[in-house]
This record gives sequence, C-alpha cells and structure tokens, in this order.
Amino acid sequence: MTATVLGAKERPAHRDPQVLRWLGAYTASTLGDSVYYLALSWTAVSSGSPAQAGLVMAVSAVPRALLMLGGGVIADRLGPRRVVIASDTARCLVVLGLAATLFLASPGLGALAAVALVFGVVDALFLPAVGALPPRIAERDQLARVQGMRGLSHRLGSVLGGPLGGLAVALGGPATAFGVAGTLFALSIPLLSALRLRPLPATDDTRDGTALRDLADGLRYLRGHRVLGPLIIVVLLSDLGFAGPFNVGLAVLADQRGWGASGIGWILAGFGTGAGAASLLLTVRGRVPRAGAVSGWTMTLGATAIGVLAYTTHLPVAVAVGLAVGLLAGLSGALCNALLQTECDPAYLGRVTAVASLCSLGLAPLSFPLTGAAIELWGIGPVYVVSAAVCALAGLFTLAVPALRRAELPR
Repeated sequence: MTATVLGAKERPAHRDPQVLRWLGAYTASTLGDSVYYLALSWTAVSSGSPAQAGLVMAVSAVPRALLMLGGGVIADRLGPRRVVIASDTARCLVVLGLAATLFLASPGLGALAAVALVFGVVDALFLPAVGALPPRIAERDQLARVQGMRGLSHRLGSVLGGPLGGLAVALGGPATAFGVAGTLFALSIPLLSALRLRPLPATDDTRDGTALRDLADGLRYLRGHRVLGPLIIVVLLSDLGFAGPFNVGLAVLADQRGWGASGIGWILAGFGTGAGAASLLLTVRGRVPRAGAVSGWTMTLGATAIGVLAYTTHLPVAVAVGLAVGLLAGLSGALCNALLQTECDPAYLGRVTAVASLCSLGLAPLSFPLTGAAIELWGIGPVYVVSAAVCALAGLFTLAVPALRRAELPR
C-alpha cells in the first residue's frame, strides 16, 4: 500500500489510475444525466401540456435545494466514495425501473414526477460527495489539473449526451433512452468501487457529534476561513449574474434578433468551446500562478463580455462573444473550484461543497423568473447590463479581498 501511494505521488493526475477511474465514473454519470434529462423532458411533453412538462422538470429542484446542506454532512460522515456509489446505484435502479415500466405500460405524469423527485433527493447527496472526492484521490498540487479534467468531462457529457439521448429516443422511444441512461449510471459503479481514498488525519475527524452539530461546525469553519468564506460570496454573485442571461435571456435575445433556435445552439456551442479550452488549459498546465488574482480579472472581463452580448446584432459576432465568455468564465470557475478544494480541510469538504452547490444550483436558478419579468419591463439590454454588473462585482470583490486575491494553488 505504501509503495502504491508513493508511486501515485510521482504521477501527474492524467496518468494516475485513481484519478482516471474517478474521471471515467464521472464521465459515465454525466452522460447518464444528459440522456436522462432529455428522455424525461421528451416523455413529459409527450404525456401532457408544456406547462405540466415544465412542472415535472422543476420537481427535482426543490429537494435538491432543501437537502443539499444535509447531503454535505452525510458525505463527510460516511465518506464521499460510499455516498457517490449509493447515489449512482439509486439512479441506476430508478431509471431502469422506469424504462421497464415504459416498455410494459404508459405511466402518467405522476410517475415521471416521482422519478424526478427521487433524482432531486439523490442529487442533494451526489453533488457534495462528488466534489469532495478529488482531494481524497489526488495530491494537492494536482487538484487544479483534476478540475480541468473534470471540466472537459462535463463538456463531453453535455455535447455527446444530448445526441445520444435523441438517437435512443428515435430508435426505441423513451424506454430505450431511459435504459441507456441507467446503463451509463451502472458503468460508474465498478470504477468508483475500485477507488482507494486517502485517510483523513485523525485530528480533523469531526464526525463524533450529531448531524446538526456537524452542519453547524461546517458553517462555522466556512465563515471563519479567510479564503473560503469570501470565495462562497464570489460563487453566489457570479452564478446569480450569469444564470439569467444564459438560460432565459439567451432565448429572448435570439428571438428578438431573428436568429431562431439554431442561433441559441451556435452561441452555446461557442460558449462550450471556450469553456472546454479553459479546462484543457488547466489540464495541460496543472497550475496557474496567482490563481486568486487571475480568477478575479477573468471574472471581471467575462462580465464585460456578457454585457456586450446584449448589444450584438450579428450572429457570428455573438458566437465569438459567447466563446470569450466561455473561456473567461470557464477559467475563473475552474480556478474557484480548485482553490476551494486546496484551501479546505478534507474533513469539511463535503459540507463546504454543499454550500457552494447550493449557491450555484439552488439559489442561482431563482433568478430565472426575475430575469424574465425584468426583460418584459425594461428590455433585454438593461437586464444584461445589470447581470453583467453582478458578475463584475464578484470579480472586483475577489480582487478587493487580500486573502482571496493572493490565494495560490499548491506547487
């Protein structure tokens, strides 16, 4: 065992079997997510009205937001590997069960909503645990590279998952698509089971109290940390400013400019290419000097690009601006994640990741209806400018807090 650990220290992350197993499992799970959500939306639209389908798709957001902090406590108490394996096993069984049901009958929207509800609960467990895994399988000086690899995997899942799900629906209907998603979740389980986690230092083990006390300890740790506390504020501000323009606003912008749905696709493709390039850069370099300052500046410049997008009249220019946003926001986001993982005591990482995930996946979507209502009242230009200002505030806050601005990734 000692020889294995010492050998792993000599390998960069992209050659470490531990990291590659985790990356393979994460890729399979991400692909499964993409296929599942496409199949769910298609089945819901086919089984009811668009409004009903929207409700089905939104059902998972409620338990995910409400239970996320508890999921962080569970990840720290039980260990992230165990929680991720249980989560993917639950998703596999539920989705394969739905696939079998669709082969035999035509369940109504209630069954789809029940599956979506289960997914929301599982996501509340999965997201903190998957974020807590990298520091337990890789050296600290490799965590930035691991975040780059994770970003590439996420982009791969987003790019390939949609067409794969669409092909499965076209060939065999929603039941086949759900079957493909369940199979992908199943592929991650043996890879995760083969992982060997680094043990936590005995002095850092905080799992002796109740779950509520552990949660309170985690929040106190986060609040008192000179880098992590401000970093969570940055995550919240940047995601609040970014979520509305690139989810609600982009559709309105494409409609007003006459670009159509294909225009949205091209802009998102540009964004995805830029974000993928940022992840590739981090994967290859492994470390960015002055990570805190670089994150602040790229966040601020990315915010400027978001504001410019609202006043772009030609689609090729909009695609180029989307690429710039993806490159800058992708790099700043990956650096924030890497700093979170390197600065945090591994014993608290599940809870800290849960708070960060709650800010980005639980609170940021609340801006969707506000963005839509604001566009109707004031038009798309002012709303994009305000959203860009919120993102810029996150970048300027990063540069204004000395501990965050001077934060470095380990060598």
